[in-house]
Amino acid sequence: MQDHPAIDPTAPKLIYVQVADDLTARIGRGELAPGARLAAERDLATEYGVAYDTVRRATALLRDRGLIITIVGRGTYVAPEADRPGERK
Repeated sequence: MQDHPAIDPTAPKLIYVQVADDLTARIGRGELAPGARLAAERDLATEYGVAYDTVRRATALLRDRGLIITIVGRGTYVAPEADRPGERK
């Protein structure tokens, strides 16, 4: 298990947003590089100590943010920097 901030179920921020924000920060710090494959959603749920559906909502939010892409049958990957909103060069 990696060192992630504790998810606070009593915080005003929704749990899936907390997970998405942590993954966003990891992408921003380069811990998850462009093209890197994310762990399976069930594995992420175990890592973060949250429900599977919570991680599904978090990954949906990350897709909406343009930070990850999912290829059916292959997995979920960090989007290339050139494909991210505000990252055009």
